[in-house]
Parts: sequence; structure tokens; C-alpha cells
Amino acid sequence: MKEIRVSTRERNTMVEITDRVEEAVRRTGVREGIVVVQSLHTTAALTVNENADPDVVHDVVRKMDDVVPATEPYYRHAEGNSDSHVKTSLFGPSLTLIVRDGRPLLGRWQGIYLCEWDGPRERTVAVQVIGSV
Repeated sequence: MKEIRVSTRERNTMVEITDRVEEAVRRTGVREGIVVVQSLHTTAALTVNENADPDVVHDVVRKMDDVVPATEPYYRHAEGNSDSHVKTSLFGPSLTLIVRDGRPLLGRWQGIYLCEWDGPRERTVAVQVIGSV
């Protein structure tokens, strides 16, 4: 298992980690199998989305701010980051991707993103590669 550290600079942002996940997979020597990528935080999620146009990330982050506002009169969580927990639950803490030819199998325009919903922070992402026979 490999851990990737990701520094975020904004409260709500998406940071592409595709290259770091690919490097972690490459170092294992596994050519075919799966890779599990998991956020070790309750307020940071993972997703696969378009990495060709930065406007996609902008639009997703802004839409999440609309769907799950930072404050609501019914939020009870004392830390003041209830929205961050909800956003993470909507996206999910982990991804499972196919490994083909020693790399995570992604489409032409796809990238792997850490979704930061309570930054800026230092985040840890675990990467576990399982080879097939």
C-alpha cells in the first residue's frame, strides 16, 4: 500500500491526482488487476471526471456549493463543517479502477480527483493495487 499526500489551498476544490496514482501503480509492477484509491478523511472525497477542460472542475465545485450550502439552520455538527461531510458522502471516499498494462484504466478525458470540501488541509490518499493471475 502507498500513501499519497495532497495539499489543498481552498475550502472547496478538486485536485487532480491522476499522475500520482499512476506512479503508485507503476511502482508495484502489477500489469493487470485493480487499484483501490481511498481518502482517509471524512471531509474529502474522490471522483473520476473530465481533466481536459478546467471549467468542469469549476462547475462541479460551484454546483456542490449550491446543492449543499455551507450553512443551513438545521445543521447541528459543532465543528461547523456539516456541508463538508454531506458532500463527501455524496461523492464517496473511494474508487476502484481496473489496471491494464500497468496503469489505471481511464478514458481519454478522465482524471482522478481528490475533492476537498473542508480545506485548506493536508490530505492522505491510500492506494492499494491488487494483481490478477
